[in-house]
Amino acid sequence: MSNSDDIGHRLLLVRKIYGLTQRELSRRAGVTNGAISLIEQNRVSPSISSLKKILDGIPMSIAEFFTLDLVPSDEVFFRADELPDIAMDPKIIMKLLGRRSKGRAMQIMHEYYEPGADTGEAMLRHNGEEGGIVVRGTIQLTIGDKVQSLSPGDGYYFDSQIPHRFVNAGHEICEIVSANSPPSF
Repeated sequence: MSNSDDIGHRLLLVRKIYGLTQRELSRRAGVTNGAISLIEQNRVSPSISSLKKILDGIPMSIAEFFTLDLVPSDEVFFRADELPDIAMDPKIIMKLLGRRSKGRAMQIMHEYYEPGADTGEAMLRHNGEEGGIVVRGTIQLTIGDKVQSLSPGDGYYFDSQIPHRFVNAGHEICEIVSANSPPSF
């Protein structure tokens, strides 16, 4: 496959990923619909300036265009029973999403805290930032010198280097969906 074949096929995939028709992209980029069609069919090879003009309509840089991984890793969907529990406490379940995903830049977890569960008197602290939303129950969250009880629909987002602690002082299981970047597990 020649370099021009790569460009045409890549442009077609990028355009579809971004949900654009050829007409919409041509309108945004200020080029003819026919030019985009010819490039995608590999009938013409665009100049760098033409490609940049087309990509500005997405918007996307030339570097992003050539480095974007258009093929997802083998695993992109995960069943509940495939998520490993990484918690060390029997009163806490932390199901980790995409543990084996290559180049993972974030961590997503589905967490459950039984009544009385506590991440410990020694506050947690690690690089990055984290956020989450309470789905069910309540959680008492301490971040630095701030303490707040959160209920379903409430959320949090903070710099993870600030010492923090999660305590379920309620009478039912607390369920949270959270994200952390970069991954700490």
